[in-house]
Amino acid sequence: MPTPAELIAQYDPTTPLDEASTIPSSWYIDERIEALERRTTFARTWQMAGRVDQLRNRGDYVTCEIAGEPILVVRGDDGMLRGFFNVCRHHAAAVMTEAAGCAKNLRCPYHGWTYTLEGALKGTPSFNSECHFDRSSHGLVPVSVAVWENWVFVRLDAEGPSLEEFLGQELIAEFAALNLHQLHWFERRHYFFDCNWKVFVDNYLDGGYHVPHLHKGLNSVLDFKNYTIQNGTHHCLQSSPMVKDGDHADFSSVRGGDRALYYWLHPNFMVNWYEGQMDVNLVLPLGLDRTEVIFDFYFADVSEAAAERNRASIDVGNIIQDEDMAICKSVQRGLNSRAYSTGRLSIRREAGEHLFHRLLHADLSAGMAE
Repeated sequence: MPTPAELIAQYDPTTPLDEASTIPSSWYIDERIEALERRTTFARTWQMAGRVDQLRNRGDYVTCEIAGEPILVVRGDDGMLRGFFNVCRHHAAAVMTEAAGCAKNLRCPYHGWTYTLEGALKGTPSFNSECHFDRSSHGLVPVSVAVWENWVFVRLDAEGPSLEEFLGQELIAEFAALNLHQLHWFERRHYFFDCNWKVFVDNYLDGGYHVPHLHKGLNSVLDFKNYTIQNGTHHCLQSSPMVKDGDHADFSSVRGGDRALYYWLHPNFMVNWYEGQMDVNLVLPLGLDRTEVIFDFYFADVSEAAAERNRASIDVGNIIQDEDMAICKSVQRGLNSRAYSTGRLSIRREAGEHLFHRLLHADLSAGMAE
């Protein structure tokens, strides 16, 4: 059996796009690659942990899991956002067990150890007279936190570029021009795919290659011939002019404007923007062949009068996800076949996928070198 280092060496990131193929199928089905991704790709990048609107007030908190680690983000009494490993320093239970909420302090349900909103250990039942115990050195272990637009990101590794450095000023300026503050969160939905997380990302980054064949409704509102792909250092922007009055009324009635923008940020964060609305996708690996994709839907108008139209827009999104679920499951099955190893990339369509694979190779290679 090839070692993980040998599997990684099977991909050459220096191959130009006009000669490039995908990463090997083994990267999608080998548990050792999956473990290395957790330590590198997910632990060392900025991961979306919540929304600013969930954390506006003192004591507001959200919890999540990143690279197998339980994470907590909370607004302190001083108004600052902080992130911590959601692990009690006594016997490792989760301190906060709800997905989100508001609390005066952070209290572990196991033995009642209590922490301030700033993560300092405050209460230790039955420990008051113990010798050689320093509460000040037993606070919650912090993680880095940063805010961009309406999203809160955390990074597990202590060292690494700031979120601003990772994004780059050009991308930050592009998003500022979209005036996303005019859009308001409306609803969250969870989708579960029977595939490796990279299959979902590959599908997203194929430059619309699959849209005319798989997504007839979406294709009816996109000018596919003028679809463009533009890579940055850590992101890809796919964009298409919109078609007026397409032949699928359910799509054309809720997908308007002059242009659709589809942003991917390495490794697992997507922003799909249309005029007056947006959905944000967070791709979370649940195993070698199981993936959760969290969708947050935003609209300019979230009043009761607009609720029916907003839900019609989400229903259109459901159609697209159902279509993608079926094809991603098919791809995952094929990746296990002895008949497949790699596939050539389209110069016209798959530059974003090429970028993803090269960044992933850099992540895994750095992990192996250590």
